[in-house]
Amino acid sequence: MDNLALCEANNVPLTPITFLKRASECYPNRTSIIYGKTRFTWPQTYDRCCRLAASLISLNIGKNDVVSVVAPNTPAMYEMHFAVPMAGAVLNPINTRLDATSIAAILRHAKPKILFIYRSFEPLAREILQLLSSEDSNLNLPVIFIHEIDFPKRVSSEESDYECLIQRGEPTPLLLARMFCIQDEHDPISLNYTSGTTADPKGVVISHRGAYLSTLSAIIGWEMGTCPVYLWTLPMFHCNGWTFTWGTAARGGTSVCMRHVTAPEIYKNIEMHNVTHMCCVPTVFNILLKGNSLDLSHRSGPVHVLTGGSPPPAALVKKVQRLGFQVMHAYGLTEATGPVLFCEWQDEWNRLPENQQMELKARQGLSILGLTEVDVRNKETQESVPRDGKTMGEIVMKGSSIMKGYLKNPKATYEAFKHGWLNSGDVGVIHPDGHVEIKDRSKDIIISGGENISSVEVENIIYKYPKVLETAVVAMPHPTWGETPCAFVVLEKGETNNEDREDKLVTKERDLIEYCRENLPHFMCPRKVVFLDELPKNGNGKILKPKLRDIAKGLVAEDEVNVRSKVQRPVEHFTSRL
Repeated sequence: MDNLALCEANNVPLTPITFLKRASECYPNRTSIIYGKTRFTWPQTYDRCCRLAASLISLNIGKNDVVSVVAPNTPAMYEMHFAVPMAGAVLNPINTRLDATSIAAILRHAKPKILFIYRSFEPLAREILQLLSSEDSNLNLPVIFIHEIDFPKRVSSEESDYECLIQRGEPTPLLLARMFCIQDEHDPISLNYTSGTTADPKGVVISHRGAYLSTLSAIIGWEMGTCPVYLWTLPMFHCNGWTFTWGTAARGGTSVCMRHVTAPEIYKNIEMHNVTHMCCVPTVFNILLKGNSLDLSHRSGPVHVLTGGSPPPAALVKKVQRLGFQVMHAYGLTEATGPVLFCEWQDEWNRLPENQQMELKARQGLSILGLTEVDVRNKETQESVPRDGKTMGEIVMKGSSIMKGYLKNPKATYEAFKHGWLNSGDVGVIHPDGHVEIKDRSKDIIISGGENISSVEVENIIYKYPKVLETAVVAMPHPTWGETPCAFVVLEKGETNNEDREDKLVTKERDLIEYCRENLPHFMCPRKVVFLDELPKNGNGKILKPKLRDIAKGLVAEDEVNVRSKVQRPVEHFTSRL
């Protein structure tokens, strides 16, 4: 049956690409994209996406073909979130911070029909193609370069140029009808590769239906009103920008694109364009704190910030909110098509002391409307844990917005959906009010003498210590208890850049360990503190704890010799599990 025949009044497949058409009709004078001096309205963005989709179809890109793209947060990256699925194809946004070997591995697995890549990445593109051709002499992967644009003056004659494709695209009425009427809402819309922080990257297949439901759930959960001004501090390649690539169109918003996430650029764009919303991982908070903050007191409202990726310490949230940002915490994963938990604020919490409010704000919260259910379950018995805020279990979920599975990996797909739930691999608790709180990744839990230690809890205490900018806590081998916490700490600038650096760090380590012992059960306290200039991070800004664990493995001998002298406590205190 022709797919147009399926578009009946009561049987229209769900897809977020319809948000684009609606935005062009409902917000004809509204600015859709700002990128430097480049500005588009929603009708212009709609026209460009339609033309790009038509050109892709003319290149024989069709149903379920993969289109890969390596590009920063630019208009082209935004447009392809609509144009590629409008052509019936599957968008594969690739992390721009990966090296050639990693990207080549993704392309080898995804087998795209075409690769779009930003012109400044041309040396990377050549290296990628060389790696691919060395393994497959028959490989012929067309490459389309994305240039900086100066609309509408720039005219290109290059066939392998993104703007050229848009200029020559001819979306006929029949073609337009087909673009916005997909055949099956369960067809894939995006192929997103996981960051690989805990395992080898896997290709997560996202459906049109899942993207649609997740997008609506996100804008409702965040209470995003009409016509927001959204600053792209979150990479669009990161889980489709947590679905806000489509979400800004659904709300008729303005996307302020920026290539480089720096404090001057963030504050400049906030002031220049009156930004209302932005998303980021908690590491961006440190960028905001280190920059010269604006006086936001004259604004009619705060800049709403949705953060996730790792639990933000309450102390860090408090500092950022005092700059004029209103933080909401969310939790999600690529396999769940973006955010699945939002920390929905309760009115009675406004009467609590500020420090207690920040603790509550750091929770992950309640499930989005698009999910059927979220639970925390004992991994062995599969029973729900008590709602006491203490008993830990694995966070699991089910619903139509969850991924279809991993591409060409049935074993991993089976493991992910074991017991009829999507198993997150994250350890959490449920509070009496139903709010879920993450305690750790299952692989980051420290087991010391049979006791489970949440690295997140230890990190939250360390973040409250003066002059601590960033920290990560991992397991360090211990001859008696098996494992014990080791803290890696980045201090604020200027704390250790003088002549007595080593002596000062020894003192800092002793004081920090003593501070932890005063605020945590002794068995949870770090036995070693390692000071670094910066923590290792992946392309999404997540701290690479596996690398820190590798460092910690070589510290066990030193720990046993030094910890007693540094803290100057009798050995009985270290053998106590209290």
